[in-house]
Amino acid sequence: MTLVRELAKMIDHSILQPTHTDQDLEKQSEIALKYDVASVCVKPYAVKLAVSKLKGSSVAVGCVIGFPHGNSSTRVKMFEAEQACHDGAKEVDMVINIGKALGGSWDYVEEEIKSVTDICHDHNAIVKVIFETDYLTRTEDKIHLCEICTRAGADFVKTSTGYGFVKQPDGNFNYKGATLADVELMRKHSGPKVQVKCAGGVRTLDDLLKMKAAGATRSGATATEAILTEAMKRFGNE
Repeated sequence: MTLVRELAKMIDHSILQPTHTDQDLEKQSEIALKYDVASVCVKPYAVKLAVSKLKGSSVAVGCVIGFPHGNSSTRVKMFEAEQACHDGAKEVDMVINIGKALGGSWDYVEEEIKSVTDICHDHNAIVKVIFETDYLTRTEDKIHLCEICTRAGADFVKTSTGYGFVKQPDGNFNYKGATLADVELMRKHSGPKVQVKCAGGVRTLDDLLKMKAAGATRSGATATEAILTEAMKRFGNE
């Protein structure tokens, strides 16, 4: 496998903007096909359309649930996961209940992650558990979540949604998204069968390479075309 193809197969091409239309999804799916990325990551109602557009390709369809703030009840997240798998999703990115994690309700968090993971695995779909590190800032909480995800059998731990906007001192909202420190921490404290996905703020080839070196094997991206075009220029057939 060439380095460019390896990098392409790290990317989950995100089609998650609230304003994305069906026409946008079709256009972005073409980009995913052109570069043969790992997957597209779409909103729940869009799974069927994405499956139809990517049929016969090696690009998987992924779906977010409890997105972006993780506030749905466990039963609703379970239903979302079941429906996404029924519609053809092979990957599910779930947002944890952030408030429960911040409040230390770890039994609730673990039961929720395990419940969604079991449903997805029953349908041969993989699960990526989103911590939302812009909100969950304590190191000990991130470590605890890595341990929970390992016990629950999750396939990936994931840094962010890309929508974890935090109010700044000037009143504006912004987010950091994935950081190298978080990826390294999550790789260190997750079991050997659990992979790490970064998301939020990975916009350049150098960003992706740094995350790869830190231990990420998947990355959410909207700048897929720019990243992989640069990769082809820089690495060619290496």
